[in-house]
Amino acid sequence: MESRVPAILFRNLKLLDPRWTAARGGYEVLVEGATIKEVSDKPIKASGARVVDCGGRTLMPGLIDCHVHVFLSEVNIRNLEAVPLTLLTARAADLMKAMIDRGFTTVRDTGGADWGIKTAVETGLIPGPRLFISGRAIGPTGGHSDSRRRTDTGPNCGCCNAMVYAMAIADGADEVRKTVREQMRQGADQIKIMCSGGVASPYDPLDSLQFSPAEIAAATDEAKNFGRYVLAHAYTPEAITRAVSNGVRTIEHGNLIDAKSAKLLASKGGFMIANLVTYFVMKERAAQFGMTRDMLDKNDLVMDGALRSLEICKRAGVEVGYGSDLLGQLQVEQSCEFIYRAEVLKPLEIIRQATLVGAKILRQEGKLGVVAPGAFADLILVDGDPLKKLELFLDQGAHLPVIMKAGQFHKNTLR
Repeated sequence: MESRVPAILFRNLKLLDPRWTAARGGYEVLVEGATIKEVSDKPIKASGARVVDCGGRTLMPGLIDCHVHVFLSEVNIRNLEAVPLTLLTARAADLMKAMIDRGFTTVRDTGGADWGIKTAVETGLIPGPRLFISGRAIGPTGGHSDSRRRTDTGPNCGCCNAMVYAMAIADGADEVRKTVREQMRQGADQIKIMCSGGVASPYDPLDSLQFSPAEIAAATDEAKNFGRYVLAHAYTPEAITRAVSNGVRTIEHGNLIDAKSAKLLASKGGFMIANLVTYFVMKERAAQFGMTRDMLDKNDLVMDGALRSLEICKRAGVEVGYGSDLLGQLQVEQSCEFIYRAEVLKPLEIIRQATLVGAKILRQEGKLGVVAPGAFADLILVDGDPLKKLELFLDQGAHLPVIMKAGQFHKNTLR
């Protein structure tokens, strides 16, 4: 007979369910299998359960980062041209372990990660957060997804050029429709498209409009037919408006959003995933890793609007998800997004963005981002109250003595 895994009972803790306004003492949490069995402000009777004494620390849901790139392991993505998929996968394993070490038990990869790396995590071959994958990010010829150099006259091989593996080119509604269908055939949880220029691509102006309304509509129609949704890389009000008007559900970045486009996004029930940390860190450190001057100039253009975009979205009633969008060696700064957002938002608002809002974006309400019966047992224990000190999320998880995903301890220093 198979041995039954004992339940786990967390005691002597302060519980921070982000639906509340403060952490509450006197609670206990019982985990059975991969889910939370019981949450109570009275002692829980669970004979045979393994008891974890939390020492008065704060227990809360695992964090959710809605914009990562586990396969983009270089700051200057041009360097990926010489990276084979075997090396790419090994680097991704290292990057994902670091993410869950920081308390991010769920991430949404927005271009690059495939069903293979997702399966490797799900089956326990490599440690990492829950992965929601987009497959290849799709854009038009000459756009943010076009990884070719100007000297390239045809398509590049994807087996030994990681940039090609992470990105796809499609032109015209029919070709977009076919490419979207292929990503979903390959297991994509959501579809990523490019609707404006980008910082890390050298040839497209930041304010360029990419994909026509018909092309965007083709992508969103196919995704909806398959039970999926579309996220769009978009910086300017014009790009945001075009994307949202044609069925896009989440706007990535959105640094230059204005009141009118924010109002439209709110009226459609859409979300924005801001990524402040990547712009500030790239300005400070990206040059040393090979990011070019023209890329850094574009970074300066969008950095100015980063904090302002959060204020605009708040006034318009747009829910904003937590995202980092860091590349390569800069991914160690993932948790610093909390600190940058704190310049304009309260700690509770930011923690909700990294839990409750993230769960909504992933369509996992009640399963992720809460501590409640029936939710996934994705939990972190914090050495203090993060509502009073967001810095507890920094230092690569040093202040998180317990990290649990699906009822299994990824880390437990309280043994």
